[in-house]
Amino acid sequence: MSTDAPETVATTAGALEGRELEWAVNTPELAAEHASINSNIIRTRFPPEPNGYLHFGHAQSMNMNFALSFEKLGVPMENRRTIFRYDDTNPDAESPEYIDSMKRDLEWMGWQPEKTTYSSDNFQTLYELAVKLIKKGLAYVCDMTKPEMEAQRELAKQRCAARAVGTDPDVVAPIPSADILPGRNRDTSVERNLKLFEEMKLGLHDEGTLTLRLKMDFDSPNPNMYDLVAYRIRYTPHPHAGNGWCIYPNYDFTHGICDSLERIDYSICTLEFETRREPYFWILWALDMYRPKVYEMSRLNVEYTVLSKRRLLKLVNANHVRGWNDPRMPTISGLRRRGYNKQIINNFCNEVGATRSAKVVQMAKLFHVARLTLADTTRRAMAALEPIKVVITNFDEEAGKVGENGMTFEVQNSPTDATLGSHNVTLTGTIYIDSEDFKTEDDPNFYRLTPNKPVGVKYHGGNLICDEIVKDGDKIKMLKCRLDSSEGRPKPKSYITWVPSDGIKCEVRVYGHLFTQPEPSDRWEEELNSESEVIHSNAIIDPSVLELVDKKDVNEWKSNQALQFERLGYYVVDTDTTFDSTTREGKLVFNRTVSLKEDKTVKKVSSHEEEQQRKRVEQQRAIAAARDIMMTIDPKDLFKLAPEYKDKYSKFDDTGLPTHLADGTELTKSAKKKLEKERAKHAKKFAKNKK
Repeated sequence: MSTDAPETVATTAGALEGRELEWAVNTPELAAEHASINSNIIRTRFPPEPNGYLHFGHAQSMNMNFALSFEKLGVPMENRRTIFRYDDTNPDAESPEYIDSMKRDLEWMGWQPEKTTYSSDNFQTLYELAVKLIKKGLAYVCDMTKPEMEAQRELAKQRCAARAVGTDPDVVAPIPSADILPGRNRDTSVERNLKLFEEMKLGLHDEGTLTLRLKMDFDSPNPNMYDLVAYRIRYTPHPHAGNGWCIYPNYDFTHGICDSLERIDYSICTLEFETRREPYFWILWALDMYRPKVYEMSRLNVEYTVLSKRRLLKLVNANHVRGWNDPRMPTISGLRRRGYNKQIINNFCNEVGATRSAKVVQMAKLFHVARLTLADTTRRAMAALEPIKVVITNFDEEAGKVGENGMTFEVQNSPTDATLGSHNVTLTGTIYIDSEDFKTEDDPNFYRLTPNKPVGVKYHGGNLICDEIVKDGDKIKMLKCRLDSSEGRPKPKSYITWVPSDGIKCEVRVYGHLFTQPEPSDRWEEELNSESEVIHSNAIIDPSVLELVDKKDVNEWKSNQALQFERLGYYVVDTDTTFDSTTREGKLVFNRTVSLKEDKTVKKVSSHEEEQQRKRVEQQRAIAAARDIMMTIDPKDLFKLAPEYKDKYSKFDDTGLPTHLADGTELTKSAKKKLEKERAKHAKKFAKNKK
């Protein structure tokens, strides 16, 4: 039932090489033609599907395809080329919004492609190549329904699993009818298939009634070789190609051909596509086209987030976040809005690297890279998130001692880089301090302001002493304090920041993890963190930043003004800002990018939450342990050794399949068939684990 095609050969090792197939070997003529066209050029491609916004995983792919792959291969800068291709074969999921956002994100990230292409630009060529396969007897028009195809696929898998454990597939999974396997259309004439395919193209058939399938190999251990669907009927306008087509090629048929047409040398993807090697190379082999090298790297997974397009879309549509560019989202747009610039993201990708080992990267690594990048380049400012009004009762007296401008201080924009310049701050008779810098009762471990215990005033240098707390009910309305600049004043244990009376009111959004679990499970919507966004609506910032935060300078497609709020963290002006610096009207909004130091505080949880977390961890460990045990059990011993079947059966046939229950009752034919299906599933997992 297989086509006359080459078999898999031994795995090779080396830079950007994976499992090889003889289908992947180019003829001398194809290799020579490719070498004459590319010469010394080595070409990769970055081919996202425009069905959402680019995210962390795409950032890693960009880094790999535009830089890291060439470094691994030792390619000189002048010989590096990367094509940016929209893999736009599914008009139902794609949109101009996604196409535009990807272009803008790529530009913002600083990558410069050799050119930008669309898979849809090759629709005519792809159609002609499909016709070529029909004429070669390697493709056919199929009228099987989706349930029929699923039954066909399941039957082929069962038969393959039976062969894998040395049993007769005709006994374990007999073919009920040739209509199902190999299928009633598989051996139809070239003339019939050319006619029907042309009718599909002309729109003479309804959606879902016909597909074009490739005549591949139902005996393959790889289900992706079970006569892959190459074309479907879709009466949906294409966001780039327009209304010219009502049949669309699928991903597997398209991307290898586009790679070959664009003279790609290295086709780089993630490991979940490893089993797509067979169809990738089979199609190019069948068409006698140049075969690029294919390399699969592990997918980038980052703690406390999800990268599945389906889940990200649901987060947006269910209003769990503000949109695709919400600062909690792992999208490039969300990261930019939160204040992560391209240097941070690219440095993070460099640190993570690209290997074939599965990994979940700690979010702390991104935070660490952000702090290192922002520390020496970000302008300082003083702010209070939850401000407390402080009236300095002896201000006039203290100001008189230093004369005119004596309460204005020059502050370096960066204490480590004088080239960033400076700004002035002026101490006023009324100032604002952050509520975190004050306690009503003294605490030996608290080194900021408390009644009658002085604290230093940053930049002024004197001490601030709280003499009176004015309350409105239980809420602190203001503090009455005095300055002490005498020579014999006590040396304070710390200095606090402050904002003068003409500070700019603003809203500050502090972001935490989007999920409560480092690795969100299938119940991920229940694991959303209700405290992932904390809004400080009455914050205030010193007026020295006035000209830096005007709405005219805010743009969702660029890195907006970043500031370090002294002793608080790194912040960025948000795109919701409507603030006019000339009138001081409108709303000024900041997002926290990252705290100054790693947050080591532990959130208090209830005993119920602790118990639920403990049970969840125990359950995950038990599942993992059971899975590890199962992977050591040979399929022929499954029903004898697996814990879930222990002591359930008393007799077995020569293949290890149970024939009698523990009490001696003989199993029915349907019960045996069900067990055989279970063993076939286990055999597949066992074989995959052994690789």
